[in-house]
Amino acid sequence: MKNNDIKSLSSACILVIGNEILSGRTEDKNINFIAKRCDKIGVSVNEVRIIPDEPKIIKDTVLTCHKIFDYVFTTGGIGPTHDDITTECIASAFNLDIEINEEALKRLKHHYRKLKVELNESRIKMAKIPKGALLNDNPVSSAPGFIVKNVYVLPGVPKILQAMFNGLEDKIKGVTNIISKNIIVHSPEGEIADFLEIIQNDYKNVSIGSYPYFRPPEVGTNIVLRSINKTLINEASIAICAKLKEYKIQFEDT
Repeated sequence: MKNNDIKSLSSACILVIGNEILSGRTEDKNINFIAKRCDKIGVSVNEVRIIPDEPKIIKDTVLTCHKIFDYVFTTGGIGPTHDDITTECIASAFNLDIEINEEALKRLKHHYRKLKVELNESRIKMAKIPKGALLNDNPVSSAPGFIVKNVYVLPGVPKILQAMFNGLEDKIKGVTNIISKNIIVHSPEGEIADFLEIIQNDYKNVSIGSYPYFRPPEVGTNIVLRSINKTLINEASIAICAKLKEYKIQFEDT
C-alpha cells in the first residue's frame, strides 16, 4: 500500500448477474460472503452492481469494471440453461473465442460418471470456456468457473461459490497485515460525528468507520479503526477516547 494508507488497498467490484435477483425471486447470499472474505485478505470491495441477463449490459459493465477495479468478481450465469449467458458475454467483451476446454470436460465427465447421470449437451455447455482463460476449481459440482484478466467468473449457487472462492484466494493479492480496533460507544453517532470527523482528518492513514446500532432501549455506535500501522491506530484510538471522556460519553475500548 502507498504511504501505509489503508485506503490504497486493492479494489474490487462484485458484479451480480441475474434477472432472478432483480425480480426478488432469489435472495442474494454471495455479496456478503465475498465482501467478508475480501476484507479478511485485505482487498477493499468498493462497489456492488446487480444487472440483468442482457448481453450488452453484461458486456459493457464487465469492461467498465475491468478498467476501474483491481478485481472483478461476477456471480451467476454460467450454468447449463439458455439464460446462462455470462461466459459468452465475457468472451465477447474481451474479443475471445469460446471453446470446449478439455480439462473442464474431463472434470465434468468424471463427475457425472460417478453420479451415473448423462453428460448431455446442456451440461457440456459448462465446459465451454473463453480461449486462454484460467479455470477456477469447483470441488462441489466439478463445473469450473474461470478467470479472464482481472475478472473472476463464479457461479450463483452460494454453496458452490463459497467453495470455489476459498480455493482461489491465493491468487488474489491483498494486504494481510491489517490491524483492526473497535470502540463501543453508548450514544447515538450524532453525538460524536463532529469530533470523529476532525480525528479522521488528523489520521488520514487510518480508516475510521462509524456504525450505529439499535437494541431497544439501547442506542449506540461502533467505531471501527483499521490500518496497517499499529502506532497510528493507537494514537487515533487515544484521541477518540479522550474526546469521549471530555463529552462524558460512556464507552468500551475493546
